[in-house]
Amino acid sequence: QVQLVESGGGLVQPGGSLKLSCAASGFALDYYAIGWFRQAPGKEREGVSCIGYSDGSTSYADSVKGRFTISRDNAKNTVYLQMNRLKSEDTAVYYCAADIERSSCRNGYGTLAYWGQGTQVTVSS
Repeated sequence: QVQLVESGGGLVQPGGSLKLSCAASGFALDYYAIGWFRQAPGKEREGVSCIGYSDGSTSYADSVKGRFTISRDNAKNTVYLQMNRLKSEDTAVYYCAADIERSSCRNGYGTLAYWGQGTQVTVSS
């Protein structure tokens, strides 16, 4: 089965850290840009970060710049999202998806596919 599987979510206090993983199953992440997205209750899904394959490009939403770091390990077929200095407003379900049209993050997304089921991140004291 071709899919992405997110893991690493949980409950953390404000100011804490979590590291999310996005592992590919049934296909190789090579050549695809991979994006992290999140959706909070009652809100639309928003893009959080992207990492390219062809040029190593990365991009971040303004709300997470300087706090989140995206990385990828192609040998492990996995993309990571290191989240530091977490805030209550980071609470959401986090998803990853593969851009099957583009391998760079420089010009936005093409076609996103292979969405995972998501992992819940809750930031609360």
